[in-house]
Amino acid sequence: MKQSMSEDQQFIFDSIYTQVRSGFYSLEDIQTSIVEEIEDNGFEDEISEDWAHEHINLVYQELLKESKNWESNNQTQRLIAAFDELADSKFIALHYPGYTNEDGEYEVEEVERALIDNNEKSNGYCFYHGQDLERAVRGEGLYISFQKINNESDAVSKEIAKKVVEVLEKHDLKVDWNGKATSRIFLPDFKWEHIYDEDSRDLLNYNYVIDAILLNK
Repeated sequence: MKQSMSEDQQFIFDSIYTQVRSGFYSLEDIQTSIVEEIEDNGFEDEISEDWAHEHINLVYQELLKESKNWESNNQTQRLIAAFDELADSKFIALHYPGYTNEDGEYEVEEVERALIDNNEKSNGYCFYHGQDLERAVRGEGLYISFQKINNESDAVSKEIAKKVVEVLEKHDLKVDWNGKATSRIFLPDFKWEHIYDEDSRDLLNYNYVIDAILLNK
């Protein structure tokens, strides 16, 4: 894994690294995704399926080894618990709703539509997107976006952020936020530690967020 790679190989390897260490996907799903990514970028002549599978397995085995030394309630687990608590408070708190901030806002609106169909509305929302996840996986902390749907008031935005910060800190996560409505919340010392488990809840299926909010109507 430390051998020299071409620019294209490094590009694919970085995608492998993020997908495996995110803990959101099975190895089979990652293999399919990476092969499609190789084909979409026209890298087939340089990067074989065998190369991709080998590096997926190498990254996974390294992660598996590391996971044996993780705390029983690590920061990623505490983040999940914090987002669950926010959902109980009628916040649309989403894990990885797409790659960009715009993707995240789209998914939030989709959840809000489902709530409205059930005569409910959210009190606010928060999420981290794919680019945030990539940085967190590399050990560069985690940014979290926040807002309330259709809100144009800075005062309301700040109240949303304060609630999110309060819950994150309640779950023993170090938080850095400058108090500005336009500045995202940052977890500076956040260490992403998550490994895929087919028996665990699918955090990318947001029906559980909808159910949690509706349960607390």
